[in-house]
Amino acid sequence: MDVSQVEDYYQRSMTEVGKVLMGQEDLVEGVLVALFCEGNVLIEGVPGLGKTLLVNTLSHVLSSEFRRIQFTPDLMPSDITGHSVYDMHEQKFTFNQGPLFTNLLLADEVNRAPAKTQSALLEAMQERQVSVDGKTYPLQRPFLTIATQNPLEQEGTYPLPEAQLDRFMFKLLVDYPTQDQENAILDLYAAGKDNRDLSTFGIQPVLNTETILSIQQRAAEIIVEPSIIQYITSIVSRTRSWHTIEVGASPRASVNLLISTRVLAACQGRDFVVPDDVKELSLPILRHRIRLHPEAEIEGMKVDEVIRDILESVEAPRK
Repeated sequence: MDVSQVEDYYQRSMTEVGKVLMGQEDLVEGVLVALFCEGNVLIEGVPGLGKTLLVNTLSHVLSSEFRRIQFTPDLMPSDITGHSVYDMHEQKFTFNQGPLFTNLLLADEVNRAPAKTQSALLEAMQERQVSVDGKTYPLQRPFLTIATQNPLEQEGTYPLPEAQLDRFMFKLLVDYPTQDQENAILDLYAAGKDNRDLSTFGIQPVLNTETILSIQQRAAEIIVEPSIIQYITSIVSRTRSWHTIEVGASPRASVNLLISTRVLAACQGRDFVVPDDVKELSLPILRHRIRLHPEAEIEGMKVDEVIRDILESVEAPRK
């Protein structure tokens, strides 16, 4: 597959999702890049901004299997992994697959699940497998987990541990639309569209399993110059010594930054990575992997602001 084909698939996917989701281009781009990296995404935003709608729309564009799990405090690991049931006729246990066995998984309000259930999800996200009753079952490819969480309500939630946060390639933030974008949303409803019935939007499937795997393979061939690698490691290593940061990013952040910039370059029709790719993806990759000093938080500093300061302090390669 040529990079021009990757760009075409990417642009067509953006267009189809844009028929439903207005004013969230950065969010859609992040999810598509993660899909082509086979990474996982954590989306944070207040209710009503279209987080769940995005994933529902994306499932129509992908032509791949899609399942949704509504995480609740009483959700057990077997509810998502599946469980063994004794078959009286066959005189043996058979495994009934849970909703984790899919291509696109929506983990809605993931921070409402208890630690054991989050741990079961963590294995699927990291190892692409599920372990039940001492047996391991591989998940089909591609596998993408898109988790959502509400930053406002903390009652009845279980904050995600650092180890699980680190397994998400991106943390994407959903903001309020502009007035013009909100006008466009209302125009859709005024025209009789209904997001509960996406068939009314005329969404056309663009991608399938084979296409996604081909794009992933082509992205792995994108050229990354040594100067770009040096630029990535300089940014990540600086998070470990920055004066307002208590805990910096791990090498997994560097690896994810390298992988994702390759995909972003391919989506833009290039067979090489440029410094702007690194700058664009540094925020979603680093914002959930660093922790500020309490003093910095008290002073009102934000993680994104600190990352931008770090990007400004590291000189980008000129070539």
